[in-house]
Amino acid sequence: MRKLLLLLFIPLGCAQTNTAETYNKSAEEKYDLKDYSGAIADYTKAIETDPNHAAAYYQRGLIKGSLEDYSGAIEDYTKAIEINPNDANFYYARGIPKANLKDDSGAIADFTKAIEIDPNLAEAYYNRGFAKDNLEDYYGAIADYTKAIEIDPNDAEAYYNRGIAKAKLKDYYGAIADYDKAIEIDPNYAEAYNNRGIVKYSAGLDGCSDLMKAKSLGYN
Repeated sequence: MRKLLLLLFIPLGCAQTNTAETYNKSAEEKYDLKDYSGAIADYTKAIETDPNHAAAYYQRGLIKGSLEDYSGAIEDYTKAIEINPNDANFYYARGIPKANLKDDSGAIADFTKAIEIDPNLAEAYYNRGFAKDNLEDYYGAIADYTKAIEIDPNDAEAYYNRGIAKAKLKDYYGAIADYDKAIEIDPNYAEAYNNRGIVKYSAGLDGCSDLMKAKSLGYN
């Protein structure tokens, strides 16, 4: 299974004080230079200047999450949500560190809220499926991966992970079909070849060539 999707920075609002904007721009520049502690410090100063700057909390949370400070990231996303409870990105973002902390139920709640606000947020369906799989709700996971695929039919990893859920339900041919599609989209998808080979054996088929292909692509 792949890691949870990374988040993209969103544009910061322009209706801030000049001082807050100065700190925001400085933070973005430091982030680009991989000066993460400096970026966090500047976002903190922007927040001190404008305590209702939801985007600054969000951006600071992104950096904390990338540094594996998941609790700190959750705190920042929660503050952003308190300021602006109608932004799907904030709920989606908070779901990711919750999942990293094994709070799959909490993550599902946040991904669900994000989907309520933005029904076309494919990443939220994908990651909710991932969390449902962790809770052994394989039918629920399949439904979410299917929705993610409907929105983004070129997401090889959604097919791959749906195949995993199907295999756990012993729907081996359904799993093989999903691995086929993942490989069609990404011909160098070593994990998909490996899993397809294993599932083929489970279905009474010969999976040797797939396992060999996975190994040739670097899968150990």
